[in-house]
Parts: sequence; C-alpha cells; structure tokens
Amino acid sequence: MTETARQPATRFEVIVVGGGMVGAALAALLGQAGISVALLDARPEPLAAEAVGTGRPALRVSALTPISQRLLEGLGAWPWMAVRRVTPYRFMQVWDSEGSGEVNFSAEQAGVPVLGHIVENDVVLAALERRLAELPTVCVELGRRVTGLEEAGGERSVLLEDGRRLTAPLVVAADGAQSPLREMAGIAVDARDTGHVAVVTTVRTQRGHGGVARQVFRDSGPLAFLPLTIDGDAHYCSIVWSTIPEDAERLTALDAEALGQALEVAFEARLGAVEVVDRAVSVPLTQRHAQDYVQSGFALVGDAAHSIHPLAGQGVNLGLMDVAVLAEELVTARRRGIDLGEPRMLARYARRRRGDNSAMLALMDGFRLLFGTRHPLVTLSRNLGLSGVDRLVPIKRLLMRQAIGERGRLPASCR
Repeated sequence: MTETARQPATRFEVIVVGGGMVGAALAALLGQAGISVALLDARPEPLAAEAVGTGRPALRVSALTPISQRLLEGLGAWPWMAVRRVTPYRFMQVWDSEGSGEVNFSAEQAGVPVLGHIVENDVVLAALERRLAELPTVCVELGRRVTGLEEAGGERSVLLEDGRRLTAPLVVAADGAQSPLREMAGIAVDARDTGHVAVVTTVRTQRGHGGVARQVFRDSGPLAFLPLTIDGDAHYCSIVWSTIPEDAERLTALDAEALGQALEVAFEARLGAVEVVDRAVSVPLTQRHAQDYVQSGFALVGDAAHSIHPLAGQGVNLGLMDVAVLAEELVTARRRGIDLGEPRMLARYARRRRGDNSAMLALMDGFRLLFGTRHPLVTLSRNLGLSGVDRLVPIKRLLMRQAIGERGRLPASCR
C-alpha cells in the first residue's frame, strides 16, 4: 500500500472501486503480477490489524471453501489468518425439522482435509490489507467516494468527491450488492425479494460444535449454527437464521436469554442450551443478478454482479472466484499486449463466470422454494430425498465437490 504522494497518480492500469474482501483480493492478485492498481473505498481508514481476531468474534463471518483458501494462500494472506482465528469444519449435518430426513457430509468422503473454514470477515480483510501494503504497484486510497464514471478516448475515468479524476483502461466495480458504480454504468439488475430476512448473532452452546457445520430447514426458513473456536473454546457458533420478516422482527426484539431459548428450541437442542453473547441484527435478503457483467473498459465482480441467499454460504466464494478468473484474463492480456479494457477479453471473463454463478443462484432459489412449503407430499418427498442422498456416497461426494468449489475449469491461482 503506497502512501499518497504530494502529486498523487491519476492514471493506472486498473481501478478497483470497493475495498472489501473481493475488491482487496483482486487488487492483491493484480499487484502480485506487477499491474498498477488503484483501490478506492469510502471507509475512512484500514482495519486495526492488532485488534482483529481477538476477543468476542465479529458478527459477519464467511464459510470459505478449500478453493478460496488456496487463493488466499497464494496471496500470502492465509498464514496470518490461520494464526489469528479460523475454524475448520470437517463435517456438515443438514436435516428437515418437519420430518426425519437428514444428510451428513464429511471431508473424508469428499477426499479433502476439510470441507471449509468459518472465518470472520474482518480477519480476511485485515490479512489482505497487510498484503496490499507490501505491493509497490498498488495504491490504496481510503475515504474516497466515487461520484461519477465516464468513458472517453477508449479509457474509463472515475470522478472523486474531492474533485480528482482517476483514469485507467479498466474500472472494476466491487462495491457491493447495491453497487452505485453499476448504476452509473447503466447496467440493469434482475432482483428477486426472497421474502426472508437473515437474523445474525453469536452464541455459546452447552455442547461443543465438534467441527460440524449444522443447518436445519424449518418451515419459515433455514437456521445455521456455524462453528467458531475462540481461544481454544469450541463452544461458540455464528448464527444465521433466515426467516420471514415478522419472525425476524420478533427475534431481534428479544432479550439475550429469550433469544437463546428460542434458538435452542428451533435447533432441537442439538447442542444443548444456547447463550447469546452478542446483539442480534437482521439483514433483508434480496437475490440479484446483473444482466451484464462487462462493458468496454468496465467489469463487475462479487456482490455487484450477483448476490445470493446465504443458504450455503457461497456468496464470498463466488466473488473470490470472479476475481481469480478476471485477474487471470487480465494478466494473460497484458502479457500479450492486449488493452486491459478490451471488450472481447472481458467477455471471456463474463462467459467463464456467468454460468457458474447462474447455476448457484438457481440452485439456492430451488432449495429455498423446496424447503419453504408445508405441503405434506412435498415434505415427505423432501425427507425421503435427504435420507436417500445420505445413503448414496457417490452422490454425496459429487455434491460435496460442488460445494467446496471444484466446479469447471479453475483459474491457476485456485488450483
């Protein structure tokens, strides 16, 4: 991360707008390849790395797949994360509260050491910020709000709130699900209200989680207990309860004791008594998919391109795969002397990612609809299906390989 000079640079090879996990990972990938990058974000300052991964866990966590782990290892971020706080899970348990259907997955069946890691988002971002500080071709500018996007002379420019103009052959929007930059570019979005709100909090349970990620499908929506190990204590879990808005409003209004009791009942006491150790917040869940991922000199990545129901914890993994593929295309183009905003090159990125993202969006929507009905015949079929899958190891292995990210042609940074 370079300090802003007296006369800060105004031209780069790539400008990335949005300094969250996905945008920071893209800047790091490009910086490692020697590409000059400006990474812009409106937040005023970087994370205090010394405080990250200590004390009470942050509310926002991600379930990182082994593929995402490989990417972060290649960036040099994972070792720092691993000595701070990451929680591996080697088993997954999914069941239907309306019957006896249950399916269990294990890393051994998938042929991998772990199925994934639950990691606080701040831990990932702090590790990436440390890596960016080591890359001389990356300029990180925080407290920079983008107010305009222009195209002229085959290049793109972003206008900043302070009046500056930065120019590059390529501008990448990594600025979230409600991306202002996407709107400036005039890219339409297909949006669907899922009818659900995610209630998020952190709990400590009577029984240890045992490295198992658990999820129960209830008639109002799925409830996940994601394992967290804090200072060697394996009794913590991050809660994501996707439910109808009325229930979310009721749950977030409960005191800690009442919410803990509600969680214990909803989770069928599989981990015993539940103690809520943080506030509960709610997040409306809207599924979005941009109609286009690219324009000449412009690309969308991560939630700016697609936002997904948190049912399988795939959101950030899809975003990290976006940046891995885009970075691979850009490094190849640069090596061949191709302009980094060249439409045909960007179209290859869009083709490589749109199919995978579309399939995952459709799959999550299908699960939401399947488990959102109380029709007795559907419930029976659902339970038989779960139980049947649990007995078919080859099918389970295929599903697990999909879940851990082993889909299609992986970019070199993820192999």
